[in-house]
Amino acid sequence: MLPNVIILMCMLGLQLRHCSADLCNWTGSGFAAGVDSRIVLQVRLRCTEGSVMWVYPGQALRVVLEPNLSSARRTIVCIKPSPSLRGASVFIERAGELELLVTEGRRPRHQVYCFRADGPHRPAIYLQSGPQSDGAWSRRTMGFRYELLGNRSAAPNVGHRGLQTSCRPCNDTELLMAICNSDFVVRGHIKNVSHDSEHQTSLLEVSAVRVYWQRSGVFEHQAAAPGSPRSGHIHTLLQCHVKPGDGEFLFTGSEHFGEAWLGCAPRYKDFLSVYKTAWAARRNSCDFPLD
Repeated sequence: MLPNVIILMCMLGLQLRHCSADLCNWTGSGFAAGVDSRIVLQVRLRCTEGSVMWVYPGQALRVVLEPNLSSARRTIVCIKPSPSLRGASVFIERAGELELLVTEGRRPRHQVYCFRADGPHRPAIYLQSGPQSDGAWSRRTMGFRYELLGNRSAAPNVGHRGLQTSCRPCNDTELLMAICNSDFVVRGHIKNVSHDSEHQTSLLEVSAVRVYWQRSGVFEHQAAAPGSPRSGHIHTLLQCHVKPGDGEFLFTGSEHFGEAWLGCAPRYKDFLSVYKTAWAARRNSCDFPLD
């Protein structure tokens, strides 16, 4: 824990003016830290996704994520720092100890950081603002967006810090699970692939033949007419060396902070063979609509 700190709770009472929070998001001021440098503002959020925005950041901010979940626990936490986070350090709390996640003064190479939050304690994130060189009160704003994810096959396998990464093709079992658990399942063609060496990612431009389902609107109609073709973009790792290819693919994967990330992506004809064999043997994990 940080030494010699005072935990300032965001709750009803005199300190309410220091935060305006709903269950998912928090926006607040660090003016209290200007009075006492030992003060650490503490915020408790109860959703599986949301945002934190710290105006006039003070010494430190502690964000505890404790969503009200009736299902299985979410054991992966992902955060996406805001562009204005430069000059601050981000820590995660594990068993009462702080571990550095994002270093002060360095721009994160990856835009999203993930960590596992197993154990009896609720995940907590610390933001520590760097000292001002001119001694003036900082007029900046810093923050991050967060997501809590479960242990499912569609959990982010996208190279974020703290998670394993694999570029190998999915085996039959993984593919059959992916069509059931993915945030999006789309049949389509690869129109183009672009690469970003700075962030070590590749971006697939996909023309969709059929959108079986998607969690959000990643794949949109190209025109206003409802029957017009859909297209969208899917992210993956540069190290996977994805290239444009002819034919139809079945794209599956997860969505994080409004972006689609690639999971299993077999050729559609190969998927049909795997699914029909599993269906005949009653080994399919869920029913999938076949044309």
